[in-house]
Parts: sequence; structure tokens; C-alpha cells
Amino acid sequence: MSQWGTIQQAAIAYGVTEKTIRRWISSGVIEARRVGPRLIRVNLESAINNARPLAVVA
Repeated sequence: MSQWGTIQQAAIAYGVTEKTIRRWISSGVIEARRVGPRLIRVNLESAINNARPLAVVA
């Protein structure tokens, strides 16, 4: 089961700003749902699942 939280909680969890979380939502990097007219909930696990590894330079 997915864990859902606020934009602020997601920003704290990933060490980024709320603006970055909003950009990730609009670009489809992370999953979010609107609950009611204004409330947005973010799938806190979706950013981890969509993350890609960095290239390692030898």
C-alpha cells in the first residue's frame, strides 16, 4: 500500500523545496492526487520508484 503525504512532507523527505515537488508533480515524476478543491496528496514512495541511478565515472 502506498503512503501518501503533503507536499511539505514530501519536500522534507527528499531534501528539496516544495517548489521542486510541485515541478515533479507537473512533469509526472511523482504521483499526486487532488483531494477536494485545494488539498493535494503526494505518493511518498513514487519518487523513490521513479529515481534513476547516477552514472559512475571510473
